[in-house]
Amino acid sequence: MSTEQRTFRRSVLDLGDAVLRPWGHALDLPGGTALALVAAAADPVIDRWNPLGTADPAAARAYLDRCDAAWTEGRTGAFAITDAADGTLCGNVALYWRDREDGLAMIGYWLLPTARGRGLAARAATAVARWGVETAAARRLELAHAVGNDGSCRVAERAGFRYEGTLRASFRYPGRDYNDEHLHARLAGDAW
Repeated sequence: MSTEQRTFRRSVLDLGDAVLRPWGHALDLPGGTALALVAAAADPVIDRWNPLGTADPAAARAYLDRCDAAWTEGRTGAFAITDAADGTLCGNVALYWRDREDGLAMIGYWLLPTARGRGLAARAATAVARWGVETAAARRLELAHAVGNDGSCRVAERAGFRYEGTLRASFRYPGRDYNDEHLHARLAGDAW
């Protein structure tokens, strides 16, 4: 399959109580998209496990620039998880190519405190994984999280990503030590 066929294209995914909308400058969140990213970056749980680097509006706008470029190039599908009723930000879920030619993609997510504990991350991860398989022919989807992030491990399992092992000293956030990570994966042919 060609790289052109393995391209993530902007889409909106409806989960009923939440809507997954493409990150970028066209996203218009209540109160302002850049300010919503600044607030998300200030959450201690997000900062610990998924540091956004959006501590101020200029950094948030740069983040949105990167999201727009990644969508345009078809290499990342990054979605804001928004409340279906009022459009407020609940979190993020993204799928990006690790090896586009081989159909190997990686998924990640985070939720704001008000959205945690209701299964939203698992439903969003499942929806985006399925979208990646159906629209861009992803054949293997991986999900890695720091060993100490028990909540993310539960999300991975609920979303059908099987535990495959521990990757030692595999990931490092800027300015921090390397983390061991758990690797989970789904195959396109797995039951959905």
